[in-house]
Amino acid sequence: MTTPRLSALHIYPVKSLRAVRMQEAVVEPWGLAGDRRWMLVGAGTDTALTQREHPRLTLLAALPVGGGGLRLTAPGQPPLTVVPPAAGPLRTVRLFSRTLDVLPAGAEADAWFSAFLGVPVRLVHLDDPAVRRPIDPDYALPGETVSLADGFPLLVTTTGSLEALNELIAAGDRAGEGPLPMDRFRPNAVIDGTAPWAEDGWRRVRIGQVAFRVPKPCARCVVTTTDQDTGARGKEPLRTLGRHRRVGSGLLFGQNLIPEHPGTLRVGDPLTTLE
Repeated sequence: MTTPRLSALHIYPVKSLRAVRMQEAVVEPWGLAGDRRWMLVGAGTDTALTQREHPRLTLLAALPVGGGGLRLTAPGQPPLTVVPPAAGPLRTVRLFSRTLDVLPAGAEADAWFSAFLGVPVRLVHLDDPAVRRPIDPDYALPGETVSLADGFPLLVTTTGSLEALNELIAAGDRAGEGPLPMDRFRPNAVIDGTAPWAEDGWRRVRIGQVAFRVPKPCARCVVTTTDQDTGARGKEPLRTLGRHRRVGSGLLFGQNLIPEHPGTLRVGDPLTTLE
């Protein structure tokens, strides 16, 4: 029997921008090191901007540089390096239904992103993930926090389930949109070697030496219909998930993870189901 293994690792230094592929990553209590510590907000609303509203964000890349900084690139624009802002006045912004305090990155970064998107935006930085954003208490232990990810520190998907989903897409009347790549689902960790939908039964897992709780499956949104190379949108996978993976109002693919302790993940690490 094949041992399930970690086949890919990704971080997203700026929420909703391109993925950065890693061979190894440090697991912090609130997520992978360097994952979603930056975010764009509307200049007039201070509300988070994501690919839900701006699919062209996937054309932007942010590569980590020393000290927690970023090297930003975009089609038709000169690269820009930004560093984490020094301590200063915090700004309250809204991420989905909740608010949190962040540090503004500065006018140069704001102008760079605004020029590309054609709307005024601000880049902000999560300076202290240990205290700024608690995980939903319905799923968290006291004191557990999350970065600027949608809701939980990590997201895991499996290639077995993607293959099964692509078979369902091919059997439907939208076969021209498949097969879909895994990047549509923007996972942190991808596992090879499991049966389709095996992750539905996970409650605790260990990847390498790091144990995780599995609090709930991930309900998917319109971002999954966005080609991560071009920003173009289609109907899949939401159409097929709606037919085959609907639970209540959620269309499910992948599982959220909360780390039980720090550690390091490396591509090739085995996955063990603990509960």
